[in-house]
Amino acid sequence: MGKESVRLIANNKKAYHDYFIDETYEAGIALVGTEVKSLRMGKCSIKEAYISMVNGEALIYGMNISPYEKGNIFNKDPLRPRKLLLHRQELNKLWGAIQQKGFAIVPLKVYLKGSLVKVEIGVARGKKQYDKRADIAKRDAKRSMERAFKEYNR
Repeated sequence: MGKESVRLIANNKKAYHDYFIDETYEAGIALVGTEVKSLRMGKCSIKEAYISMVNGEALIYGMNISPYEKGNIFNKDPLRPRKLLLHRQELNKLWGAIQQKGFAIVPLKVYLKGSLVKVEIGVARGKKQYDKRADIAKRDAKRSMERAFKEYNR
């Protein structure tokens, strides 16, 4: 088995700020027409995207794939819901997770793995405001410590 190249297309940093990520899954996306070409050019945003379970299938809503410039009538709606390709066992786990109060499924990254477009999704618990402040304080303390250590070693 050869080493497959992974190229990041879109990253959802806001998800890590707003949620505690408990589990992650890798899913394929059902794409049509020129959407893959547009993704290869990096024209994708998942900032406002979310994942919902409908009729036993996982669908991603709010994922914006800009229309391919050189495409014509084959371009689809950039914000249309897209089906996520997961195994039945994974879908059942996700369904069980979102039945619990306070859990959601959020997209974390969109990337190319070899020639395939993949999305990393996470089962997430919402953070409270004080959790966010604590994370920011921890990050600032770490940054100032590293700065002081760097100054000390000069």
